[in-house]
Amino acid sequence: MIAGLLGRKLGMVQVFDAQRRLLPVTVVEAGPCGVSQVKTKDRDGYDAIQVGFEEIQEKKLSKPNIGHFRSRESRLWRYLREFSPTGECKVGDLFKVDIFSEGEGVDIQGVSKGKGFQGVMKRHNYAGGPATHGSMFHRAPGSIGNASYPSRVWKNKALPGQMGNKRVTVQGLKVVEVRPEENLLFISGSVPGSIGSLVIVKKITGKGK
Repeated sequence: MIAGLLGRKLGMVQVFDAQRRLLPVTVVEAGPCGVSQVKTKDRDGYDAIQVGFEEIQEKKLSKPNIGHFRSRESRLWRYLREFSPTGECKVGDLFKVDIFSEGEGVDIQGVSKGKGFQGVMKRHNYAGGPATHGSMFHRAPGSIGNASYPSRVWKNKALPGQMGNKRVTVQGLKVVEVRPEENLLFISGSVPGSIGSLVIVKKITGKGK
């Protein structure tokens, strides 16, 4: 058994819960995911289950990847990720969305939407200066360091720069509905990434459960 699945963010819809309340949810196509390699501490230095998502034609893979799959008699997968093992697994095992249940808490990891190079007002929520009367200080960051000492900009200063396009993990989201026949998860909460992007849905384990 594994503690999560790979999936694809499909978008948002609205559903009714048991109390007939209208809930906004994010739809994630999760799985089916297949085990492509079982790593052990003796051979690889650590224990892990390598899982593949979205089967792909051989002609679309590189020769090293084809060799990796063929040597283990695994199916061909587009995406590969590793999970900590929670039970016995072997190459070829398939896991579907029914490993999750309604009301269960999950953590979701994905790559956030890229916003490009942004200024301090958009990137760090600076208030900015007066917009009129010739202030000449509208959207600038203001003072960014001392003069004679240390004669440089302080470390970790919030300045303009690349915004978004980073790996983000959102914790403690709730599974509202599971549709095994369609491989769909309906999740209440903010799921990182754009529509069509790859996400990793993990069960909450340990202290965060």
